[in-house]
Amino acid sequence: MTEAAVLTAAGWVILLLAGLMLLVSLRPRRKVMRIVFGILTLLALIIGGTLFWYTHRPLPPEVNETLFQGITYIRDVRSVPRPLIVHVVNVDLDAPGLHFFVTPGGVDIPARTVSQFADEFDLQLAINGDYFAPWYDSFPGDYYPHAGDPVDTHGLAASEGTLFSDGSAPVFDTLYISAGSTVSFDTPNGDIYNAISGLPLLLFEGKNLVENAEDDYYVGLNPRTAVGLDETGRMLILMLVDGRQPGYSEGVSLNELCDLLLEYGAYHAINFDGGGSVTLVAENADGTIQVLNSPIHRRIPGNERPVANHLGIYAQR
Repeated sequence: MTEAAVLTAAGWVILLLAGLMLLVSLRPRRKVMRIVFGILTLLALIIGGTLFWYTHRPLPPEVNETLFQGITYIRDVRSVPRPLIVHVVNVDLDAPGLHFFVTPGGVDIPARTVSQFADEFDLQLAINGDYFAPWYDSFPGDYYPHAGDPVDTHGLAASEGTLFSDGSAPVFDTLYISAGSTVSFDTPNGDIYNAISGLPLLLFEGKNLVENAEDDYYVGLNPRTAVGLDETGRMLILMLVDGRQPGYSEGVSLNELCDLLLEYGAYHAINFDGGGSVTLVAENADGTIQVLNSPIHRRIPGNERPVANHLGIYAQR
């Protein structure tokens, strides 16, 4: 659990204890003392059990399976250099029936979780996309956005030929996907069809572009989402790494993310929004949406964050 979460939880416990002590001082009776003792015991069991589960969660099995035609999913469970769970989706851009879809809208777009996005647009697979604003999380109850709250994407965004954001923040790099599923970075291949932005560009022609970066965002261990392309230009690689979950998956730096992308065959790659936004979902055979990774929105494992835009895939079984 993060230091901030522990301190906040401790603050709530202290506040509750103060209230119970006040109750005892007002009504110094044995019955009240027994009630107080019972409440404290229950509280200790709940907090202790939660902390134990948080740091001793069972690891999921490794997976290597075909989800849809031309789309395979790998769950790579590692213990070195720290507990890590890496999710890799390989997408054959020549697969029949394959079609990409970016969330429509870029300004005052309603925030959606990745599951909500996939369900609303009947997609077979989806990940979180661009950075966005406004966003804040003042634990425990004050946060933004909730699902449906208006947010704006950073960088350039387009969905099926309609441009929703002109990339007013020039520091953001952009992933372009043409109507024919040709992928390019920072320069569209013909007219803009689907586009989604991120920061920074991680790989270019097999070269790690962030290995000497020192900024905290680059070197910190965090959940990450990245999209890569192999040297042939016909295999797209979606990579997500769970993080901020002690003993389960603790996250990676951007330099380590580059190493993982290279290991899985990426030649070019871009970094998308990370942290609590990192989410990968896929459609089950019965049409329901399954979350394949372990999001960590608001420090709660498995909790999805509503985000501004997403990258989705239509595919055949």
